[in-house]
Amino acid sequence: MDLVGKSKEDASLPKATMTKIIKEMLPADVRVARDAQDLLIECCVEFINLISSESNEVCNKEDKRTIAPEHVLKALQVLGFGEYVEEVYSAYEQHKYETMQDSQRSVKMNTGAEMTEEEAATEQQRMFAEARARMNGGGVSVPQPEQQLDTQQSNLQN
Repeated sequence: MDLVGKSKEDASLPKATMTKIIKEMLPADVRVARDAQDLLIECCVEFINLISSESNEVCNKEDKRTIAPEHVLKALQVLGFGEYVEEVYSAYEQHKYETMQDSQRSVKMNTGAEMTEEEAATEQQRMFAEARARMNGGGVSVPQPEQQLDTQQSNLQN
């Protein structure tokens, strides 16, 4: 048990994901022993705990109840990792941007329920055609919605 009363298994990172990250960071011809991978994962967990603890202290000093990104950046400075602040902030900004994009996509998907059945079928056919075009190396042209509707109507008549 550690200081917070949780076992080491409770505070861990997914091994498969960490192994993938380790392999991506190293040249292809370098292999890492299982024990070394486990040690790296344990070091990452300890680093996260250290940053979290210091972020919590920074947060408490500011009389806040929720740790904000600014608290984490300040914790990095306090712990002597100031050289990484710019890169961490950049990663944070990228995450915010991607989250916003995902949110906008989700809103678009949810409003898709307002489509008529014909519009939904047309959109489905367009997406199938795009997927086929990508699978075939982009050599197939994607029919426009009017063409798809004409094709569907002629198929229904036959």
